[in-house]
Amino acid sequence: MSVASYLKKHTEALVKDVGIEAACELTGRSKATLGRYYSDSEEHDDRFMPVDVVAALEAASRFPHVTVALADLRGITLSYDAEKRNASSRGVNQDVVALAQRFGMLMAEYNQAIGDGKISANEARRLLRETLAIQQVILEMKLNLEEEAG
Repeated sequence: MSVASYLKKHTEALVKDVGIEAACELTGRSKATLGRYYSDSEEHDDRFMPVDVVAALEAASRFPHVTVALADLRGITLSYDAEKRNASSRGVNQDVVALAQRFGMLMAEYNQAIGDGKISANEARRLLRETLAIQQVILEMKLNLEEEAG
């Protein structure tokens, strides 16, 4: 997968996380313009979401999809600032349970996706969604462990 394609997939995930209507309202962009930012059509190959639009959408999203994608491309692992979390700490025990549940969901999605011998684009998106959910749980667990360690 190319860098451009990788960024476009994460841009699409960000818009869908916020919701297309809400994204339009937050950014002042039309559905068509937002769609062009993540379109894999050849005519939109060089079109990417401006950083101010990314910032506005990530502030409203559940997960910083584009920021994490950019970090991944540089080999950087991100960690959330404990002061900016929306929910209070649930503790490591609940994180372990959530991780096991999410992993089970990922394996169920994988089993269903590979049933016919190939993974379609839609199946890959569902697997990616579950993988991102696991990543979020692991980040929460890391923060809880750091808090318990002092």
